[in-house]
Amino acid sequence: MLINFTLKNWASFRDQTTFSMIASREKNHRDRIPFISKYPIRILPISAIYGGNASGKTNFFKAFEFARNLVVKGTPLEGIIHVNQFLLGDQMASFPTSFSFDLLIDEVIYTFSFSISNKVIIEEKLVRVTSGSEKTLYSRQNKKIRFDKSLKKNNAFLNYAFKGTRDNQLFLTNSVSQKVKNFKPVYDWFHQELILISPYTNFGPFEVFLDEENSLRNKMNNYLSELDTGISHLSSVNIKFENLPLPEIIKKDIQEKISDEKGMKFVDDEDNRFIIRLKDGKIVAKKLVTSHKRSDGSETNFEIDQEADGSKRLIDLLPAFIDISAKKSHSVFVIDELDRSLHTLLTRRLLENFLGTCSIESRSQLLFTTHDVLLMDQNLLRRDEMWIAERDVAGASTLKSFSEYKDVRIDNDIRKSYLQGRMGGIPRLLINEVLSSDSCDN
Repeated sequence: MLINFTLKNWASFRDQTTFSMIASREKNHRDRIPFISKYPIRILPISAIYGGNASGKTNFFKAFEFARNLVVKGTPLEGIIHVNQFLLGDQMASFPTSFSFDLLIDEVIYTFSFSISNKVIIEEKLVRVTSGSEKTLYSRQNKKIRFDKSLKKNNAFLNYAFKGTRDNQLFLTNSVSQKVKNFKPVYDWFHQELILISPYTNFGPFEVFLDEENSLRNKMNNYLSELDTGISHLSSVNIKFENLPLPEIIKKDIQEKISDEKGMKFVDDEDNRFIIRLKDGKIVAKKLVTSHKRSDGSETNFEIDQEADGSKRLIDLLPAFIDISAKKSHSVFVIDELDRSLHTLLTRRLLENFLGTCSIESRSQLLFTTHDVLLMDQNLLRRDEMWIAERDVAGASTLKSFSEYKDVRIDNDIRKSYLQGRMGGIPRLLINEVLSSDSCDN
């Protein structure tokens, strides 16, 4: 689980900004807040981030994306680090960009932090937090590193692994590639548990819909029919490999490289989704289609590109919501513009279904950005689960929780306060001034 995320000198976030998932003392919806008895703390299962256009919401999402890619994919040999620093301050380019994550992994809290320029890793630290103390597993300063005495038995190998770590590479990343197991749980959190969904990218695993034996298939199809999409279920049709909408050179490459039934998937320019597998020595291909009922009770299939944008968005999101709603899920989904193309009642239903599965034992989380003020409802979300991204006159973004506003009580119409501008986070509109100016008289 994500506990805290701190960033500085990233995109529009000039100053140090901390986003926290630690629950306040608020009693509203307390029965669905995960409780970590070992420490003890309560960690929120959900957070919604509001704000006007260009307030910093997407930059916040991209900070997660950047950090995940730096940990999981690393950097190319002698390549630059594509760090996006604050550009509206004269001196900010000379300062490092910093990130810090407080994470709950297997009921243990870790703090992983690093500071970087576009050329090198300046600092990097991994701390394990117990109920009464902290242990710095390693601390890196430029070309030097120190390990905790508890790692003394592995000290020689750890130092060897660090010597092979490039200046532009995180030690966490390289240590895992060198099969160092001590820090792998933190790497695995970024690699396996942190999942990002942007507004315009397809999210898998849509191949679940194509597998008639997959246990999630029926659950997803039930969701679709309940959410009034007009789709009775998703299914697949067989496509001859030679008829796939791919260049011949790519088909030839697939024929040479495909080696097992796991296969590969792709989405074409018209948003149609395919999966290619090797079965009984032959290449087989399937295409995802939607099934709709006719008035006489029979069914007909639609291509995915024939569906409305909202239905396609829902197809992408459903696997995520089913994942985080599972009892043993530890996934942390960060979704930018959750409500894109979705009716507000449909979005609310998705959130209600997820929150209905949350308890003190659950460990999955959902963070999302949105413009949908109808979700700004204390019957749905707690005050500490709602945040505002605000951009000041200097172009710098900040994040502030609704729980920090003293006049926002449990009985307040929080939506009205927000739209009246009493909490910030709304566009500073100049339309009236523009339309009434003399330049419009011609």
